[in-house]
Amino acid sequence: MTLAASLFPILCWGFYSIFASWLERRRPSLSIIMGAQRHRWVRNAVRRETPMDAILSGNLMGAVSFFASTTVLIILAVIAVFGQVGAVVDAVSVMQPGLDLSAAVVERHLVLFLVMFVMAFLSFTLSLRQFNHFCIMLGAADDRGESDPEEIYIMAALNTIAARNFNQGIRAYYFALGMIAWFVSIWAAIVVSLIIFASILYREFFSAARELVAGLKVEVPDPARRTASGTKTQRP
Repeated sequence: MTLAASLFPILCWGFYSIFASWLERRRPSLSIIMGAQRHRWVRNAVRRETPMDAILSGNLMGAVSFFASTTVLIILAVIAVFGQVGAVVDAVSVMQPGLDLSAAVVERHLVLFLVMFVMAFLSFTLSLRQFNHFCIMLGAADDRGESDPEEIYIMAALNTIAARNFNQGIRAYYFALGMIAWFVSIWAAIVVSLIIFASILYREFFSAARELVAGLKVEVPDPARRTASGTKTQRP
């Protein structure tokens, strides 16, 4: 049961992405809707000659960089706890007197905790790299004439992929609360993970913010569709 409770937050973290992808086919999520807004941003950014877009891109990369750096500190902190496993076992035994915990069980939970944040760090660094590629493509766009719709589509798609990886890393922080609750009670780890799962699902698919943004109509081009003459067309 202790192993199942240790794995449950990680399983919820991974299952959320699968379940959200399935649900998005039936009801667009806030991330899907904001993807259209990202395309609108890029489409307008290539026409502007102000530093505003560079500032916005810098803010996005700054947020990702902050979480990546913080995740490294958490990884180092978890590694340091391995040197104090005996003290952790004593503390958990006080909070869960009816549970017979060994040092090996606590170490196993710490390893899973460490794996979760290592994966989160990889998500953040991948997101940072993709945002960096987006900035390069945005800077390389030619604003002297009509911008290529396919180029705009690719830049917006790259921005959206970077945001998805960032969200994947952020969700690790949410489900890490379930890993922390494990030290209080193995049942608390399961309950907290389920509450977090439902909370994130609500924010993404049923929140007031999602309904507000969903009311905006934005055209997103499909670069795969072309007319017989070879020119690109747009779909709503």
